[in-house]
Amino acid sequence: MTILVTGGSGGLGSELRLFYPECLSPTRTDLDFTNNNQVIYYFNNHSIYLVIHTAAITSVRLCEEDRQLAWNTNVQGTKNLVSAIIQSKNNIKFVYISTACVFDGYGELYKENDIPYPENFYALTKLIGEHEISKIKNHLIIRTNFVSKKPWSYPAAFTDRFGTYLFAETVAKGITEILKEDLNGIIHLVGDKKISMFELAKITTPNILPMTMNDYSGPRLTKDMSLDTKIWKKYHLN
Repeated sequence: MTILVTGGSGGLGSELRLFYPECLSPTRTDLDFTNNNQVIYYFNNHSIYLVIHTAAITSVRLCEEDRQLAWNTNVQGTKNLVSAIIQSKNNIKFVYISTACVFDGYGELYKENDIPYPENFYALTKLIGEHEISKIKNHLIIRTNFVSKKPWSYPAAFTDRFGTYLFAETVAKGITEILKEDLNGIIHLVGDKKISMFELAKITTPNILPMTMNDYSGPRLTKDMSLDTKIWKKYHLN
């Protein structure tokens, strides 16, 4: 029996592979989870007891520009995994990595029982994914907000966009700790401090430039992505 980690080459998937070095982490060539027949074949040929689904298109701009691609990946791909688990008739646990962006961002410190309201198509696909996951009895939805601990990808970062951010390595650790407790339902995996995206970027990129939401042009963004939790502990960013 083994663990399947989707999106193993991504920031979070790479960190999870360090915690689960024996896990299955297929490339897109080995497993195109947007292809239902491939997914069913893969599950029939591997003894899987746990799926950690990190794979997704997370670029808000790309999701808006190519909604079909975003839907196929974030929604249909998730549906295919859910379908394969149900058809297997095994008690496979499904861990779905969701996002703070399922909330509209006009409030702050959203808890697990707060009502989602997405601001953009990316967030909508993730929320629909949550709904699909709930069809499996043994499921866990982890909402979080993280970045890889590496230099910032852009020349500037928002001073007025906020979150209870974590680095991917801490999120991976948190996931392993939650799994040890065998919890189900929705859990927010969060940092213990609300900070701006600019403050977050300065940790890895001291010369990052400041910008505000007024400087931005593009799809609607979730302005406040800060999460709170009633169920789990909080983590230090560093």
